[in-house]
Amino acid sequence: MEKPQSEVFGEIMADYLARVADLDLAGLVDRLGIEVQGDRALIPMFGRRFEVSPRGIKDDQGRPPHHAVAVILCQYLLLCPDHEPAEGDWVALQDFPDAAPFVAGFADTAEGPIVRTYGGHRADLERQAARFDGRDPGLDLPYDLIRLMPGLPRVPLLLLFNDRDEEFPAQCRLLFPRQARDYLDMECLAMLGQVLGAWLKQAGAS
Repeated sequence: MEKPQSEVFGEIMADYLARVADLDLAGLVDRLGIEVQGDRALIPMFGRRFEVSPRGIKDDQGRPPHHAVAVILCQYLLLCPDHEPAEGDWVALQDFPDAAPFVAGFADTAEGPIVRTYGGHRADLERQAARFDGRDPGLDLPYDLIRLMPGLPRVPLLLLFNDRDEEFPAQCRLLFPRQARDYLDMECLAMLGQVLGAWLKQAGAS
């Protein structure tokens, strides 16, 4: 008999937190751009701050986050590179090696919700992106709206949005810095984009 999904998630998180407990968190501060207080790592994600400790994970309201958020935060700590990689250019998820299994789902569950929620409402997207600390990076690119979204301290996302017009439907692209692959695996990179899509969709519906 298969275990309930909640039980499986619980076992996964218990394993992650046990591994986090073995980390020298103080040694990760500079490499990951996080804050550490004792055995607690304080990690911002899209303008929200989360606490990760051997006792669990919670947001700034003391609530446990969605499972995907918890996994991303743990993996960010556990996969920390030995040194800070050189900065690279902006790339789509599909441009990373081993990303193929996640590309189609990413377009539907990360970029898709933004298009479906904000097509015809570019000004709303601009306002809601600001709620998640999105800012204008000053890039000269052919898009109606460009925002640098602070996914994790070393893994920002670049949101590119063209609103719909008489000829073309709305379009959204989420790009990553090439060095993002040094901080998260492909599944977590995809989930980070999906979290942004979900939060922006939820904000747009509120």
